[in-house]
Formats: sequence, structure tokens, C-alpha cells
Amino acid sequence: MHKQKSPGAVFCRKILFLLTLALTAFPAGGENPLTVYITNSGRRYHREDCSSLRRSRVPVSLEDAVRSGYEPCLVCNPPVLSSPVPGRAGIYRVNREEPAGCEGVDFSRLIWGEVVDHVDGDTIRVRIPNPPAELRTLETVRLIGVDTPETVHPRRGLEAFGKEASDFTKTRLLGETVYLAFDWELRDRYGRLLAYVYTQDRRCHNAEIIRQGFGHAYTRYSFRFMEEFRSLEQEARQKKRGLWGS
Repeated sequence: MHKQKSPGAVFCRKILFLLTLALTAFPAGGENPLTVYITNSGRRYHREDCSSLRRSRVPVSLEDAVRSGYEPCLVCNPPVLSSPVPGRAGIYRVNREEPAGCEGVDFSRLIWGEVVDHVDGDTIRVRIPNPPAELRTLETVRLIGVDTPETVHPRRGLEAFGKEASDFTKTRLLGETVYLAFDWELRDRYGRLLAYVYTQDRRCHNAEIIRQGFGHAYTRYSFRFMEEFRSLEQEARQKKRGLWGS
């Protein structure tokens, strides 16, 4: 029988991780790297005088903070790396890496950003701190392999279930940190970034839209997870979810 870990055990493991991270950031006799601060909880790193550090303050190197998945505070604007940490961020293309499924990607290698606006159910705007050369700091991101009913189309107007699909994406993503993976084509003909968008719980939002019936698999152009997305649409149809319901 699987035993659930007690809150105390989880807290102790968290403290041990933070102490280990802090010690490895400053080796004995070596020159200290650029220092930032993390807390006993939370997933952002901060400047020394940030108000978020009132309860706890653990010094780490900037590189170790980024490599461990911590993101810069949006209030105190701590420094960012001048170049990506090896093994942490980059143009991760699923057509080359060939993960078993859309949620089998190497999460540690994905680029992250903050969703600052949403256009409709399948298009969002993401701010990417310190982007690689191929990307911009502010990107309009079109979700790969999914199409939702229109809400802002100049000719088609508001389509049935368009508002529900748009609200689904807005509720799940707006203001949140997301992670991006890519496929064969990096951009569409409008210059929008084409990406698989992952939430912090490592769920692929593209797939979740189809699974919940807020859109259908967009198969006009080939993509790595086409058959998987087709299966998700078939399941949503059979179970009459979302736009497939009565």
C-alpha cells in the first residue's frame, strides 16, 4: 500500500534541498558567483531587499537558481542570465527529440515565460525573459495542433462555443508561468510562434483543450502528436464533452 508522506516530512525534504543548493552555490575557497535569494516555498528568486523575503532568505547562485527551475521575481526584477543555462532552456523540438507522447517531453529543457494576454482559445501572448536568438521577449503564441471556435475573426465573428473556449484558456493560463516546446515549423505565415504550451503541473494545454471538448485537432498541417490529438478528439466526441455535447 502506498503511504502518503506527512507534511512535516515534505517540509524537511524541502529545507534539505534548499540547504544543499545554497552550499553547492558557494564552494569553499572559490569565488562567489552572482547571488540571488530564494525562499522555503515559492518558485521565484529575488534580490536581497525584496519584500518577498520577509519569512525566509536562502542565498544561491543565479545560475543554480535558474537550473533548478526558479524564475525571476516580477516585483524586484532580479538579474537574469546573459545566456541560457546548458540543459535548462533552448529550442526544444519534439520532432527531433521524439518523446513518447505530448506529456513525455523533457520539462527541464523547455523555455518558460509568463502569459500576459490571451487572444482566444488557441492564441496567447507570452513574455519570455532572456529569450534565445530565435525568439523575442514578447511573442504571440499559436497553439500547435488545436483549433478552437472563433471569437475575434474579422469575417466569421463569434462562433458557437467560442467564448467558452476562450474563457477556458484565459482561466488556466493568463498571468501564469508556462513552458514551451516546438515542432517542425517555428512560426506560421503571420509570424506567430507555434508551440506546445505546458502548465506548471506539466500538462499540455493544447491537448487539454481537445480532451475537454473546447476545440478540435487541427490536422491541416502535420505535427508530431497528430494521432494522439485525433484520439483525444474522438474520445471527447464519444463522451459529448464541450462543443460536442447537445
